[in-house]
Amino acid sequence: MQKPQIKAFIIHLERATERRAQVNELISQLPVPAEIITAVDAKQLSDADAAQAYQTRLHKPYYPFRLSRNEIACFLSHRKTWQTIIDQNLDAALVLEDDVALTADFPAAFKAAAAIAEQGGLVRLPFRSDRETGAVVLEQGTTKVIRPVPVGLGMVAQLITRDAAQALLKATEKFDRPVDTFAQMNWVTGLQPLSVVPGGVQEISANLGGSTLKQNRSLAHKLHRELMRPFYRHSVKTYSRKSGKA
Repeated sequence: MQKPQIKAFIIHLERATERRAQVNELISQLPVPAEIITAVDAKQLSDADAAQAYQTRLHKPYYPFRLSRNEIACFLSHRKTWQTIIDQNLDAALVLEDDVALTADFPAAFKAAAAIAEQGGLVRLPFRSDRETGAVVLEQGTTKVIRPVPVGLGMVAQLITRDAAQALLKATEKFDRPVDTFAQMNWVTGLQPLSVVPGGVQEISANLGGSTLKQNRSLAHKLHRELMRPFYRHSVKTYSRKSGKA
């Protein structure tokens, strides 16, 4: 049997020069060939391009917040990466953001993800493994792969097959919420993401100058988000459970 063709793609914003050393470190550590994907820069994203991609209230449960220009650019960066998987005709790709570091658990996590990934599949390597629960579908030593309900947040690392990339591209020709929140919606994407526990990665943006998605918000805006977030998350859990029974 021919070995699956897997590469790694690291999404990196060119002007985030303080992160380039970490990108180089990842390239040297990863077990597969790695390529840098130049992230879409929010500062260079035109109003027309943003409006073409982003539209509010597309899917239920409706996302209660407007996306920032940075969040739109982040989503477009992931779409660019999914398209690259298609263009290079890869079997799968390990997609990483540039604020991730590998831990001692990574080799086992990647091995488990590669073992269970099938065409049409998406396997997450979460940096907060204690946030997700679900049925165990694979167990290798101390590493488990679960089917989380709901799917966790964060897009720092995931193994995405070619068919899954195609499904994500089709489902996100227009989008109405951040990329990790959209990936939760298996009732829209048609995918059933899996998660590896422990994920073998950690998010280190605080060590690299902070998040590139950071934005200044008024106190009223912050309070609104704090009030609405629990209601939205409860709705996502409800939809996820219903979808899991379908």
